[in-house]
Amino acid sequence: MASSSSSSTTPLLYSCIAYRTTILAEHTASASSGASTLASIILPKISHETPQKLTYTHNQNLVHYVADAPSDHPGADPSAGGLTYLVVARSDLGRRVPFGFLFEIKKRFLGAYDPHTTDFAGLPPYGAANFNAQLKALMVEYGTTKAGQADAISNVQSEIDNVRGIMTENIERVLERGERIDLLVDKTDRLGGSAHEFRMRSRGLRRRMWWKNVKVGGVVEIV
Repeated sequence: MASSSSSSTTPLLYSCIAYRTTILAEHTASASSGASTLASIILPKISHETPQKLTYTHNQNLVHYVADAPSDHPGADPSAGGLTYLVVARSDLGRRVPFGFLFEIKKRFLGAYDPHTTDFAGLPPYGAANFNAQLKALMVEYGTTKAGQADAISNVQSEIDNVRGIMTENIERVLERGERIDLLVDKTDRLGGSAHEFRMRSRGLRRRMWWKNVKVGGVVEIV
């Protein structure tokens, strides 16, 4: 099961670890932010052919993730190459701290779940839920304490030379590609219903105008 907290003091709003689209562990620090729903948009778009480090922008938040590939885990269970570590953070936190957080949870998660002996593909949804508590603790530590943020920056410097090399894409572009996204089905259906009603009203108006023109034309001819 997912864990959540009413605390909104940390700028790290939501984090999860997933095998492809299956969330294995997660924690929501701010349920009111709706940040957790972004994972269902992003996870299906992630390719694990090559390692990825990417940031999506969405309103005042940034969605950061580190996606593994089989090349990250030579000799390990192939399913380890399908893992994604994701965090949603407020944009004013920047990228160094969130990515430092992601590198730390990756290290700890693989320490708890040995990729050489764990079949991540065989785990059910929330099959690593006992890791939720560590996600929560690290989100608070890295999001609110100077020591935690210093550790995050140190993690980033040891993993990548420059976070500016991380790709950035606006999440709205994902929504412009025409795929049907489960998260937006209800909204799309409502919009579709409104559009249908508009079309029906327009057709009715055109019919009434046509009959009006016919009647007017008939009157003119009779006169």
